[in-house]
Amino acid sequence: MTAEATNPRLGAAGTAPDTVHETRLTARGRKAIIAGGIGNVVEWIDWAVYTTFSSVFGHHFFPPGNDAAALLATLAVFAVGFVMRPIGAAVLGAYADRHGRKKGLMLTIGLMAAASLVIGITPGYATIGIAAPIVLLLARLVQGFSAGGEFGSSSAFLVESAAPKRRAFAGSWQQVSVGAGVLIASGIGAIITSVLSPEALDAWGWRAAFVFCALIGLVGIWLRTSVEETESFTAQRDRDAQTAAPKRNAVVAMFRDHPGATARVFGITIAGTLLYYMWVSYMPTYAHVTTGLPLNQALLANVIAMVVFLVLLPFAGILSDKIGRKPTMSIFAGGFLLFAWPAFTFLSGTFWSLLIIQVIGILFLLGYSANCAVIMAEQFPPEVRATGIGLPYALAVAIFGGTAPYITTWMSGAGYGNLVWVYCAVAAAIGLVVYLTMPETKGKVLR
Repeated sequence: MTAEATNPRLGAAGTAPDTVHETRLTARGRKAIIAGGIGNVVEWIDWAVYTTFSSVFGHHFFPPGNDAAALLATLAVFAVGFVMRPIGAAVLGAYADRHGRKKGLMLTIGLMAAASLVIGITPGYATIGIAAPIVLLLARLVQGFSAGGEFGSSSAFLVESAAPKRRAFAGSWQQVSVGAGVLIASGIGAIITSVLSPEALDAWGWRAAFVFCALIGLVGIWLRTSVEETESFTAQRDRDAQTAAPKRNAVVAMFRDHPGATARVFGITIAGTLLYYMWVSYMPTYAHVTTGLPLNQALLANVIAMVVFLVLLPFAGILSDKIGRKPTMSIFAGGFLLFAWPAFTFLSGTFWSLLIIQVIGILFLLGYSANCAVIMAEQFPPEVRATGIGLPYALAVAIFGGTAPYITTWMSGAGYGNLVWVYCAVAAAIGLVVYLTMPETKGKVLR
């Protein structure tokens, strides 16, 4: 066999590649971004609405008398939900690797919407006693299971649908849709907390939010029925059929055949997930609880910062496709390493201080969020890609992301609030080391 025939960068008969096809999204790719992205938005609205209203509904599910303890218990349930994410990533990721990205995505959104409905209609502790926190816990575990499967399947789906030199751009829409879900959840929170009286919000407003989010899950299911399976998956399925290859256990194959890539995805995620959840999901609640800033103002600041995030994310993906994954991710981690102390030192009980801090953090987060889907997808072949993306990512998220709100709330309550910045800075330092030492995957052939 000739060198030309084995060179994946050359076309048929050793000709130069078709650069137009390498850089231009096809109609199929655009449809994948639209349908996959909107479905992912719906999925993450359901996930994020929990933290948006955690300080409102927590006391309904736990014994009365101590609102601070009820909030901590509610956040503990939030953290426990992350325990199911690695399990969901393993089970649902393996399902998507065996049966297709489309089927996996249909299953995840159905589970998420059903759990949101359960939270919205479950009676409180005063009505059903200990059953209330148990049902809340079980519903959040189902949501964690769903979210664990969603990230790997949706990332694989978007990146596999992209032109070779537009993979980071396509992958960035995974995080655009996640951010849009958080934004809409925050917007729902801002509207409801502004329109309803505190009594109505406490009595039924938060329940209406959960029920609404469950109902729009039907929209996501409908959208995901319209997409085609990726060519990467179908080609792998055809190869397996032609060679009569035995069915693989994707989890075993991931650890056995790709240990370095698995460890790398875990390391890539540590700083990204901790800082993402601090800035995007929990900062409004943190500012409300620690500084006394009204919740509606904190949520409004979050909405504005998220709009900036969503607008700039695809451009950060384009930048990564041009200059590489390593430099853009290193800017993220290095920026937060320098920004952690001033961010928490100058956070006061004013709307403008929170908005400025959130926007600066969001700008640094672009480097991680534009890259995470594509760089993880570039580590694995298609037969283990959804599992390889989802499982080590979910393990890191469970350990570092899911516990971040609880740890920072506990630190503030225990008198260590002045050290929260150290917690974030250490995560950023770990990320910087990982990003500077990992191999560059821009331009890697993705089958």
